[in-house]
Amino acid sequence: MNKPLISVITINFNGLVHTLDFLASFQKVSYPNVEIIVVDNASTEDPEEIHTKFPNTILVKNPVNEGFAGGNNRGMENAKGDYFFLINNDTEVAPDILDVLLQRIQQEENAGLVCPKILYHDAPDTIQYAGFSAINPITGRGKGKGYQEKDTGQYQKAEITQLAHGAAMFIPKRVVLDIGMMAELYFLYYEEMDYCERIKNAGYEIWYEPGSFILHKESMSVGKNSLLKTYYMSRNRWLFLRRNVNWPLFFFTAAYYLLVALPKNLLVFALQAEWSHFKKYFKGFSDGLFMKHIREDPALKHQS
Repeated sequence: MNKPLISVITINFNGLVHTLDFLASFQKVSYPNVEIIVVDNASTEDPEEIHTKFPNTILVKNPVNEGFAGGNNRGMENAKGDYFFLINNDTEVAPDILDVLLQRIQQEENAGLVCPKILYHDAPDTIQYAGFSAINPITGRGKGKGYQEKDTGQYQKAEITQLAHGAAMFIPKRVVLDIGMMAELYFLYYEEMDYCERIKNAGYEIWYEPGSFILHKESMSVGKNSLLKTYYMSRNRWLFLRRNVNWPLFFFTAAYYLLVALPKNLLVFALQAEWSHFKKYFKGFSDGLFMKHIREDPALKHQS
């Protein structure tokens, strides 16, 4: 029986050491029909070492940094597979990862995306992702299932979930052809949540599959936010709500954001005398509030 081609897509941005570890872990993957695409998002470091050590890797050199969504989209545009596995470069994978994800998505008729269990690389007995609740349309917040719990097998049942984790998303190409690629206006943060909402709105399901896992190098103890993170989290939370909450419910969303979320966060920054974060948070809110053309979703064209 012929195995369908799976396109593994990852983004490198000045993280060559992680990308090389990622590619090394994929050499142990048991699935036989794979292409691996690394999109370099205009790194200042030379990514050619990827070709030197892993010559079969397809290296796409993006002339500008287009963020998480844009980078993944450039990868999908270059992919020839029937399935896309969008995965962070700061991860390492179990050998059976592709077999398990493919089996689940082929088994579930309406599955539009499958996400594996995600464990911490520096604490592989601890869960980062085992499913996710829906984003609250008023607050723009959701809750991860099993987050930072010890993995004792309590989340070993495959099930429909509300949101995937952006570190590992397995998607059939036909779904991308149907709904389009990721919304590039986000650049960083909230784009995978938005993509999940579009997948569900098109009639597909998001699945959590614990039969295999990835190890994610993201730290369990996140330090002080960067100004970049403060800005994009503020801007994109608002953009996500504008794109995904309709009137009249959006009236309550806007009221909560303007009367509770905005003043609360600005007050916290003020009390801590973090004026640079105060300014970035307010600018993010303002940019998210007044941004035009927020409905643009690039299409994936059929390749000849």
